[in-house]
Amino acid sequence: MTTVEPQSVSANIPIIDFSLFLTGSSKDRQQVAQEIFQACHQVGFLYLKNHGIPQTAIVQAFEQSHVFFGLSLAEKQRLAWSSAHSNQGYIGVEQERLDEAQPGDLKEAFNITQEFSLADSTTGYGPANCPLFHQTFAEFFALCAATAGQVFRAFACALALPDDYLIKRHQTNDYTLRLLHYPPLGVLPAPGQLRAGAHSDYGSLTLLFQDSVGGLEIQRTSGDWIAAPVVCDTILINIGDLMERWTNGVFRSTRHRVRLPQGVQAQDNSTSLGPGRNSIAFFCQPDADVDIVCLPTCSDDQNPPKYPPVKSGDYLLSRLQATH
Repeated sequence: MTTVEPQSVSANIPIIDFSLFLTGSSKDRQQVAQEIFQACHQVGFLYLKNHGIPQTAIVQAFEQSHVFFGLSLAEKQRLAWSSAHSNQGYIGVEQERLDEAQPGDLKEAFNITQEFSLADSTTGYGPANCPLFHQTFAEFFALCAATAGQVFRAFACALALPDDYLIKRHQTNDYTLRLLHYPPLGVLPAPGQLRAGAHSDYGSLTLLFQDSVGGLEIQRTSGDWIAAPVVCDTILINIGDLMERWTNGVFRSTRHRVRLPQGVQAQDNSTSLGPGRNSIAFFCQPDADVDIVCLPTCSDDQNPPKYPPVKSGDYLLSRLQATH
């Protein structure tokens, strides 16, 4: 996989070495937590290196994702996403609209939940004729969940909370591992149509793995967009809406999008259409019955709670229903 060296990435998205949080002293852990705090507060995105997920597992996950999206549409539709309640299965091109004001996204996806990862591979979860699919993603789901747990511990440290405060509110692994494929453009897009419309993520934390094609952009507070390409030996992490609400806006849930390939213009029939793109996202959601109310360390008399309480599961369901 071709990657971008760190020095070529915009300084707006910091690169943080997680190894000292995982294996260092108390002072080391506090230093890393402070770096993470600044990234989450100022940007809402960060690159994490030495995160603990083996590169071999990432490569195999992308290989199996390619296998799945190479299947016929009929085979993929056999595993179609059916409801926001289950949030599992295949979602076709233009079926989802992350920016509700724009046309459907030029992508297809396959959602994998904890139910899939715990199921026996013979029970029908996953595509037929892909013998490595279930084992690959059951193992990858577990690796991502473990890394997310360590990041939640870093968040707790950064927010002056007990070490397991956030872990205790993510006990059910109510997570979604999402395979994403942005096909080569066969026709010119409609006006306003993107590979993934501008949006913020819904939950507490997202881990993102990208291929080398690029296209992800994040929105700065000024309103302009900057690229967030793949960086060698890192994963990209971002904050979701519920973490922003939990922290009373101390951590930012930043809007992002996947633009069209460079040179593609909706109104210009002379342009060449761009290549395909793949990514894998791991979305973390607090347990469905958790009340998302301002954390005790994130408000005071000068900064009272900004958001009304909401149940984690209710919020996720409302967002999923709005985009499908």
